[in-house]
Amino acid sequence: MKNTVIFDMDGVIVDTEPLHKTAYYQHFAELNIDVDSELFSKFTGKSTKNVYQMIKDIFGIQTNVEELTERKRTIFYGLFDSDPALKLLDGVEVLIKNLHSANFQLILASSAAKSTIDRVFKRFNLFPFFSHLVSGEDFPESKPNPAIFIEAQRLSGNDKSDCIVIEDSTNGILAANGAGIFCIGYKSENSKNQNYESADLVINHFDELKVESLALI
Repeated sequence: MKNTVIFDMDGVIVDTEPLHKTAYYQHFAELNIDVDSELFSKFTGKSTKNVYQMIKDIFGIQTNVEELTERKRTIFYGLFDSDPALKLLDGVEVLIKNLHSANFQLILASSAAKSTIDRVFKRFNLFPFFSHLVSGEDFPESKPNPAIFIEAQRLSGNDKSDCIVIEDSTNGILAANGAGIFCIGYKSENSKNQNYESADLVINHFDELKVESLALI
């Protein structure tokens, strides 16, 4: 019986994907590089440092990854803090609260930096609902490498057969597959050009998920 739900954050809990995209493209303009939509779609689900390693390899940029990452985050935090319209994705707060009330263990496994996770969780008061927050910055490789989900499952203290992952990106879904964990693919409006074929279940809205049914998956 399922008793643990592992959430991705960007594109699943909070609608920060447009802000991240704006921050990246402002920085790309500063770097004088042209990143087309096809290449950008491959960044979804990857940590910022891994994105910039790809950027360095493709465009031959000499600036180190840490400096590039810090500049992008500075731009993103400015956008995040100045956007009063930023909100949780429709239906996810109800799902989180319902799962918590039903004694599901909730864990975050996001490619975002710890400082970004902390910013989001403080703004939307999500700390009380999650037992563990796992950041992609603690792992050398991003999703689709399954390490982040393997660690989340280990922290849960439960078998992987008791866990569910909710993801919106191809890379995240492949990471869940690699970890051997049941994966729900959420078709977020902001996660374009993603492949959901290897998800075990695909939804378009969180109201499609009923707590009682999740326990029996």
